[in-house]
Amino acid sequence: METSTMGRVVVSATIDNLQDLFDADRKLLANDKVRRVTVDNALVDTGATMLSLPTRLIQQLGLRPLRKRQARTSGGAITVQLYGSVRLTIQGRDCISDVTEVPDDCPALIGQIPLELLDFVVDPANQRLIGNPAHGGEHVVELY
Repeated sequence: METSTMGRVVVSATIDNLQDLFDADRKLLANDKVRRVTVDNALVDTGATMLSLPTRLIQQLGLRPLRKRQARTSGGAITVQLYGSVRLTIQGRDCISDVTEVPDDCPALIGQIPLELLDFVVDPANQRLIGNPAHGGEHVVELY
């Protein structure tokens, strides 16, 4: 489901722990034990770069810290924690993405990199997420 409120585009997103998916594929973990969250109010943020999740969702997914990086925000430079990869699914399209941690009072943010991987663009006139019109709305991967 996709909604907009006062210029904001909000989508439903399912996020799976990628390591759990690999373990389930190798029969080391039952499929029903894969850690997964569905976020009904993920904010599409074209000003953000990555997929960012609140701490509580990172903990529910059991993601492992990878490294820290400097990030620029409207409030200045900060250090952020990056976590292991997840499978992000929106409107039936999926991609693999690392995760940046945001505080629990922030929404899940879908930034430019996952939008590019999913081949979605924001339709500003209708305040919604759509398949890239340059590709006829189909999910296309560009290799150049």
